[in-house]
Amino acid sequence: MYNYILSIAAVFIGALIVFIFKPSNQKNLKLLLAFSGAFLLAITIFNLLPEVFEDNPFAKRTGVWIMIGVLLQKILEYFSKGAEHGHIHLNKETNQLPTVLFISLGLHALLEGFPIHHNDGVLAGIIIHKIPIAMILSTFLLNTKIKKSVVIITLVIFALMTPLGTFISENFEAILQYYREINALVIGIFLHVSTTILFESNEGHKFNITKLLVILAATATAYII
Repeated sequence: MYNYILSIAAVFIGALIVFIFKPSNQKNLKLLLAFSGAFLLAITIFNLLPEVFEDNPFAKRTGVWIMIGVLLQKILEYFSKGAEHGHIHLNKETNQLPTVLFISLGLHALLEGFPIHHNDGVLAGIIIHKIPIAMILSTFLLNTKIKKSVVIITLVIFALMTPLGTFISENFEAILQYYREINALVIGIFLHVSTTILFESNEGHKFNITKLLVILAATATAYII
């Protein structure tokens, strides 16, 4: 039960930070994103990859599913405008909810819930990933002309998608039969999102020692967990 509560709480923590404090320092948010990306990447490499390849007579097929996950995330990113890794490029004057964006984000959130119940490290990675994403999403929504009630309902639905994925993976036998394949798909999604966060170009292509230290700290934390 705690994995449901924590994955929901991560979205509300990010949203509440924006609602209450209205942070405007983009540099700190980018560092938080870098930490979350590095943590998610490290958890994927340390925890999820060994799990799907251990005692696996169909390793190449598993690799195919990982690549499908990478390509699926690339397609989702086209519709979500990059919200999964910290970018939303939409008209702030809109008064209508960008439905396609939230369907894409919802599917991403649903899929990332599948491996949670087997791995506390993955749960931690998703929580750390969701907080800055929820902050960016909340900031965008509050800066539009969309009704506040619609914003709150949207964030609640978004918060429920990951635990819904966890619930499905725990309770539907048909899903359990393809657990390895689904996990490989999620690995591909995580690899795409985390590497995009980490390795997209910095402003002016400058070396950033602070970002490097944040990445190292996130990697070490993921290894210890």
